[in-house]
Amino acid sequence: MKSLRKILGLFLTVSLAFSLSACNNGGGASAAPAPSEASGGASSEASSAAAAKKTGKDLVVGFAQEGAESAWRTGETKSIKEEAAKRGVNLKFSDAQQKQENQIKAIRTFIQQKVDVIGVAPAVDTGWEEVFKEAKTANIPVILIDRQATGVDDLYATFIGSDFVQEGKDACDQLAKAMGEKGNVVILLGTTGASAATGRTKGFTEQIAKYPNMKITKQQDGDFSRQTGKQVMESFLKSDSNIQGVFAENDDMGMGAVQAIEEAGKAPGKDIKLVGCDGIKDAFQAMVDGKYNASVECNPLLGPQFFDACEKLANGESVPKWIKSQESVYPASKAAEALPTRTY
Repeated sequence: MKSLRKILGLFLTVSLAFSLSACNNGGGASAAPAPSEASGGASSEASSAAAAKKTGKDLVVGFAQEGAESAWRTGETKSIKEEAAKRGVNLKFSDAQQKQENQIKAIRTFIQQKVDVIGVAPAVDTGWEEVFKEAKTANIPVILIDRQATGVDDLYATFIGSDFVQEGKDACDQLAKAMGEKGNVVILLGTTGASAATGRTKGFTEQIAKYPNMKITKQQDGDFSRQTGKQVMESFLKSDSNIQGVFAENDDMGMGAVQAIEEAGKAPGKDIKLVGCDGIKDAFQAMVDGKYNASVECNPLLGPQFFDACEKLANGESVPKWIKSQESVYPASKAAEALPTRTY
């Protein structure tokens, strides 16, 4: 009898141990799929993220244009609008009429509209810190287009545009060649405070030091405008009859200078040599006509580069701090060949 009880006790002990072991194994088995489920969840999230990647038709982009003061500027606006339409981008466009306060107001409106990216062609290079901070707080990246801004290095994503200092140096070399490296030079300055004007002035004045027989005798703001450039050149001609060369910090002012020189009874491109920046179609025609000596290209057709950057930024991708535009230098000897290809 005692033996039977011992056998039964042993049997119950073994059965209980087996049952507990099974429960433990069962719990582990049910927990085992967890990593697989987590992995499946991550894969699903990655697929959703990939599916949610924004393309042109998903983007809302604000662009605060500086104005429409020149053929170059209207060419840039056309490029951006056409590229937005091509990609299906919802473009919020503002023309600031060359006033910084209008651009700041437009940027704040874009922030309220919760756009994906903000582009701005700064009217001047200072005074942007506050509004750019507001955009950063709203997690909206800012792209500077064709003009730079100072004191905001950590507040914008990228600058798309030219090396303005190099443009000034190239223009000086072209004017020196046309003038035989000697004579008096006047400068039609761009809008005061604009980075394009600041950079081109710096480059030109640094480079002219290499030509000891050339001298800058006058310089004045022509506001990047053809009409104002003409008025400034008229003033130069009335006060100084000994001008051999003109550096116009954009071709529109250069075209105004051509008119002023002709009306003064002199031959532009011959009696007075002229070199400008931008590469507008009118400048190429003037070169073909023998009235202009060279143009340093500053490409305004930035629409494709702008919206490529917008898409990357809207999807959390990185972009270079400076996206350089592709440009060339055109002396008069190359103008006839290039003229048919000019689109602005």
